[in-house]
Amino acid sequence: MENSIRTTLADDGTVTVAVLGEIDFSNADEVAQGIRDAVLDWSPQTVHVDLRRATFIDSTGLGALIEGYRAATERDIDFAVVNPSETFRRVLTVTGLSDFFGLIEVDTTTEGAEPSQATGA
Repeated sequence: MENSIRTTLADDGTVTVAVLGEIDFSNADEVAQGIRDAVLDWSPQTVHVDLRRATFIDSTGLGALIEGYRAATERDIDFAVVNPSETFRRVLTVTGLSDFFGLIEVDTTTEGAEPSQATGA
C-alpha cells in the first residue's frame, strides 16, 4: 500500500502534511500520527493539512483531522486545512469543523497536485 501522506517543511517553517487518496478507517491512524509527528518533530509555527489530492473522507478521517488539530493547538501551533475540494469544504462546514480548521487555499508545489473529485460520508 502506498503511503497516504507526504510531509514537507517549507523555508518559512510551515509544515505541510499532504493527504493522498482516501482518509478513512484504513488509514486514519496513519494520518493522525503523521500530523502529530510533524508537530513533535519540527515544532513549526504552522501546520497545513493539504487535501488537494484527497478523494474521500469518512467520520474516522474527520477524527484524524481533529486529533491533528488538538496536537497542534496544545503546543500553540497554528493549524489549517488547505486546498479542500468543494465537497470536503461542504462536509467540514456541515459538521461545524470549518471554523476550527481555518479552511484556506494555498499554492503548494506538491508534485502532480491536481484538483480532486473528492467525496465525503
